[in-house]
Amino acid sequence: MRNISALRVMEEFQHVQDRLDPMLFAIALLAALAAAYMAAGLYRFFYESRGTGSQIHRAFPLLSLAITSLFIGVQLSLPLSLGLLGSLSIIRFRTPIKEPEEVGFIMLVIAASISAATFNFRFLVLLYVIAIASLFLTRGARKWKWLKRSGLLIVTLPDDNASESTRQISDLFPAHFGQSRLESASSRDGATSLQWAFSNLKTDVTALQMAVRGCAPVSSMHVYLDRSGGQR
Repeated sequence: MRNISALRVMEEFQHVQDRLDPMLFAIALLAALAAAYMAAGLYRFFYESRGTGSQIHRAFPLLSLAITSLFIGVQLSLPLSLGLLGSLSIIRFRTPIKEPEEVGFIMLVIAASISAATFNFRFLVLLYVIAIASLFLTRGARKWKWLKRSGLLIVTLPDDNASESTRQISDLFPAHFGQSRLESASSRDGATSLQWAFSNLKTDVTALQMAVRGCAPVSSMHVYLDRSGGQR
């Protein structure tokens, strides 16, 4: 009985070997690898300077090769693919994804690898054309005021000269922000608290704080950035 089972396994492997064209396999791997390097370049160009993620783009080349090989194996033999997927189910990823764009780029690499594994190279090219266009569109959309907030500036001033100090502080903003707007103001116990939303921080936070403190008697000041690493 064991001999029969072993013979069937050998026949299955021989069947896979007969169906696998090494040249097509190499072409699929090279296409997936090129797509992965392009995805890594896009990630670095659009997000690396602003993110605090795990630099996941370094794993894109190996991910693409592994995924492409996996899906080629799935196409060649259903019994082998079921065993392969079962063995891969023991893998657990413990490192959390720190940036939301990492999910999108991982899915982009997976989609490109599957396209390469199924030899749909036209789909692969079309996928990247639309992906690149969407990334540039997203970058351009940040110029819209309602998508462009970078953070908040909260300043507390004495009530005695709050009006004059508010004007002086607002006059500083064009040198430090692309856009700004006063969102709220409140007064309590002789102190006025003002909150501005700003976008496109042109200088660093330290320079902003020094400039504000130099023109007004500020009791306290807080700068909140919408994302980590977003000082510039």
